Amino acid sequence: MTTILMVCLGNICRSPLAEGILKSKLPKDNYFVDSAGTGNYHIGAFPDKRSIAIAKKNNIDITDQRARQFSVSDFDNFDYVYVMDSSNYRNVIQLARNNEDISKVKLILNELGNISNLDVPDPYYGGELGFENVFQLLNQACDRIATKLIL
Repeated sequence: MTTILMVCLGNICRSPLAEGILKSKLPKDNYFVDSAGTGNYHIGAFPDKRSIAIAKKNNIDITDQRARQFSVSDFDNFDYVYVMDSSNYRNVIQLARNNEDISKVKLILNELGNISNLDVPDPYYGGELGFENVFQLLNQACDRIATKLIL
């Protein structure tokens, strides 16, 4: 089974959306997708209601997710770790034990190919349009990830 982890700061906005989007594109019996945050602010919390709403608008249910914090053991449990921004990247890399751990960590929007090291904007303070924009960016990136994994 291929395992993929999506990581943002609090695990309530971007990474739950990325988890839900990618899950909707991959066969469940061959892939496991999860999400985590680099911070411990929201452990056990539901995704942000605006993330839930934009996912639902796109026929994706993320209401079963609960926030958790990224841990060193995630390097052992996941084949791929996709982070939402450069700050998340630095925080995750600081926990890496070796080059193998580091090689698993990638900025998710780099999967689009035509851009490099671009951050997924944090929609928390950006209003409803921020969540729509984030959904569209993540949907495009997850299309690319799913295509690469399935081929």
